[in-house]
Amino acid sequence: MIPATLEQLEQVRKECRTMVRKRATASAGTTLVPLPGTDVLADVGMLMQLLPAINNKFGLSQKQLDGMDPETKSMIYGFVMSIGSKVIGRMITKELVVQVLKRVGVRVATKSVAKFVPFAGQGLAAALSFTAMRYVGNKHVDDCYEVVKRMIEQRELIPGEPAPSALEEANSDDVKAEVKSVSSNDTDEPANDSKDQ
Repeated sequence: MIPATLEQLEQVRKECRTMVRKRATASAGTTLVPLPGTDVLADVGMLMQLLPAINNKFGLSQKQLDGMDPETKSMIYGFVMSIGSKVIGRMITKELVVQVLKRVGVRVATKSVAKFVPFAGQGLAAALSFTAMRYVGNKHVDDCYEVVKRMIEQRELIPGEPAPSALEEANSDDVKAEVKSVSSNDTDEPANDSKDQ
């Protein structure tokens, strides 16, 4: 489900960044295995799990979007296109993950070569791996955040659509009580005016 408030959205972003940090750390650990290609395969596997998990947390997985009304789905895809994401709302495949990794291709190639430099090479490869995984993950988190933020802002422009927060509901009850109080005073006054006449 898409977060309804900016506070909920911020909480989801924090949770997703924690997920990204854990996966980036695991990615750095895979570079310590001295077999060529194992780190890249591990990165692909991790991203195939991480990217859908992020989509799901933000309410932007393909399955979640398929369940939305056409107007909402169209609005979301418009926001997705405007930020240029190729991952939000799509089925995450190996090919898609490889495309995403190609965007940071220099880092991936560098870490594969650096791994074979004695001593410092593996440390450098681990640092590059961590950085590349964190970059890809956090970029996706930021893209999802931006789409949902725009969605929340759009709902606020259209009266009646946003899900009210507990604070809004409490304020609404206070307003209703004030209106009731004012309206009861209004009905008393005409009665007093008619008595005076």
